[in-house]
Amino acid sequence: MSADQEHKAEETVTYETVLETTEVVTTTKTEVDEHSKMEKREIDVETDASSISDNDSKIIMDKNVREAYDATGDHQYVQSAEERAYVRRLDYVLVMPCICLLNFLQFFDKSAVNYGAVLGLKTDTNIDGNQFSWIGSIFYLGYLIYQAPNSYFLQRLPIGRYLGIIIILWGFVLAMTQFASDFSQLAALRFLLGFFEAGVYPSCLMIITIFYRRREQSARIGFIYICNGIAMAVGGLIGYGIGNMHGVGGKSGWKWIMIILGSITVFCGILCFFLLVDDPKSKYVARTPEVRAIINERTLDHAVVQTKKIKVAHMIESLKEVRLWCFVFAALLINMQNGALSTYSSLITSSFGFSSLNAILLTIPNGVVDIIYIILAIAFNQKYGYTLPIACVTLAWSTLGLILLITIPVAKVKLLGLYMTWSYAAGFVMLLTSLTNNVAGYTKKIFYSSVLVTFYTVGNFLGPISLMNQTAPYVAGMTVFCVANVIAIILMMIAHVSMARENKRRLANPSEIKVNVNDDLTDKENTNIIYRI
Repeated sequence: MSADQEHKAEETVTYETVLETTEVVTTTKTEVDEHSKMEKREIDVETDASSISDNDSKIIMDKNVREAYDATGDHQYVQSAEERAYVRRLDYVLVMPCICLLNFLQFFDKSAVNYGAVLGLKTDTNIDGNQFSWIGSIFYLGYLIYQAPNSYFLQRLPIGRYLGIIIILWGFVLAMTQFASDFSQLAALRFLLGFFEAGVYPSCLMIITIFYRRREQSARIGFIYICNGIAMAVGGLIGYGIGNMHGVGGKSGWKWIMIILGSITVFCGILCFFLLVDDPKSKYVARTPEVRAIINERTLDHAVVQTKKIKVAHMIESLKEVRLWCFVFAALLINMQNGALSTYSSLITSSFGFSSLNAILLTIPNGVVDIIYIILAIAFNQKYGYTLPIACVTLAWSTLGLILLITIPVAKVKLLGLYMTWSYAAGFVMLLTSLTNNVAGYTKKIFYSSVLVTFYTVGNFLGPISLMNQTAPYVAGMTVFCVANVIAIILMMIAHVSMARENKRRLANPSEIKVNVNDDLTDKENTNIIYRI
């Protein structure tokens, strides 16, 4: 690097860093080579050699960094034109397009059985109502079993390549579902579909964590679930269109849904394998010293660095935290409702007196209101914070919708209640945002995410079972979901209060310790971190 380039990089760091005392020491290639040898003896962090640039940097946090944050874990900063350009590249080229596409397909594909239910699937496979409930639940059994190996692969393999492979596999399984002729075959294929889709959410959360500032993360996680909402809305139209293909080639409409969606998913898996960028230090991202300086400063905010070394101490620390159990049990309780509505929404709507195809069309507003709720939650969170309190408000609104759904014997009011219930999705987005914002340490964050998704899976598994042996309006099951939402609200407020108290303690008793973020410390070990609540 020339003297002019070094000077320019230094100026970029100074302008970019709103935390004026942040120490970012950029070294030359020779210094990195020498210093890396010492770090290997001093720091227990294993880094993928292919991701280390010639101008890798120390990223230092101290008490002055901590004091730049307020008691809610937020701080004001001015984003330079260079950083805005970098974020645009992440949003429109390198990261979010692939993430949004695969989450659109993931939600659409797992909901295919919902559309198939009114297009002849139950008749062709000779399954009854209880067996259909098991078909909805067994997807999440596969999802559950894969979480342990997913945690290992997520830390040991390049995330982009890993995601591409499992997307191709689940697309193939979905396409093969057309050949299911009875309950056992359909159940086995649904299990495999859940098994291969299980790695998606934890992988996406980790990618968003390592690329984006904490304040930016809620919008990107929200986009994942907005894609789910789009999948619900567009899925209704696509399901309606494919439903009219009934009889083409001698196949039922539900079989065409499996064939078309499965083929599209395989193609998109190939795209993600080659195009999804998963490392901020890769040559496609950190192209210049200026961009590397921006990445280092942003890393100060989210305090997470990639490492392939699995740290058991991070897992033990997580298991001892009350916050983990509040998060994961809240995820379980919220997603009981998700599992039920994702499987039964068309059947619930048709129970209001609408025809099969019209019932599919009336699922479109489900997706639209889902998107609206998420956008409103994100907008409020980015402006004011209060991540978990927002989640509590959305769950309260969803509970009111459930009450309308089961108590008012008027079709239009029931439909309104059904649309209100989808606000729980915004609450879950806020729960995930709190996790990505406030858990540091690479193994710890993967562990938190994987345990949460495990409990998310159990909730989705239990949801359809809660409606077994019932007919619309499913009073007993909906009552269970109301109680679950209330308990989830209590758990999230306990987590919120615990982090608020810790923030107050850390700000009142500042530590003199300087921490290098590249040491991969947890949020408990690095007391310079202020939780964003």
